[in-house]
Amino acid sequence: MDAMRTLLLALFVFLGGCASAPPDGKAWPDVQPFSANAAGAELPRGWQPWIVNRAKAPTSYQLVEDAGTKQVVLRAVAEQSASGLKQRLDVTPADRPLIAWRWRVVDLITGADNQDRYSEDAPARLMLFFDGDKATLPAREQMLMETAHMLTGQELPYATLMYVWENRFGPETVLRNTFTGQVKMIVVGTGRDRIGTWKAFQRNYVDDYRRAFGAEPGRLVGIGVMTDTDNTRESIEAFYGDIVLKRLP
Repeated sequence: MDAMRTLLLALFVFLGGCASAPPDGKAWPDVQPFSANAAGAELPRGWQPWIVNRAKAPTSYQLVEDAGTKQVVLRAVAEQSASGLKQRLDVTPADRPLIAWRWRVVDLITGADNQDRYSEDAPARLMLFFDGDKATLPAREQMLMETAHMLTGQELPYATLMYVWENRFGPETVLRNTFTGQVKMIVVGTGRDRIGTWKAFQRNYVDDYRRAFGAEPGRLVGIGVMTDTDNTRESIEAFYGDIVLKRLP
């Protein structure tokens, strides 16, 4: 497989998760909570496995009861692996521009660097996928998306906004994906700050999108979580609590 095909397939598997629908074939109007499920289940209601690359080992996801809160949360264990969970949405961002969530990172991935494509891993990622007019993108971005569509039969989202836990950059740093300008990462957790404890966030993702992309977001068409160590070949454990979309006060 030549380098361009490898790049395009990498783009598809990393970004294309929201292209396929939930089991009922319809997009959900809201993020389905992990806490509404029974502990022990592997797949929360409304969510689907997100296979990054069938040649890579998948990250293990399981619903467990958190000892402190007694709520059901999502446990992720990555052993030199990469995969995620995804849910298709159909949301107007202006109606509910706030997103709230919490996660608990047990330790850092010591070799991770999200500005190096060969060590781009993270203990916790929350990803938002947006629709948009792809005809307005630069020619190179259009070519990447069109070729990925041709190779896979599915379309990439117009843009992806990602919240990450990062080793090397401070909070609020905006990072560009090494493959494409249509993926931007915002650092919300960094270093060893509160490692091992639950950390809660609330973000205005519309404002974050404007800051990252310099434009207004299109429809929110999907959401995903991922814990991955396929590049660094390390092992990591993380926990995700419920993710909630909210209106402005």
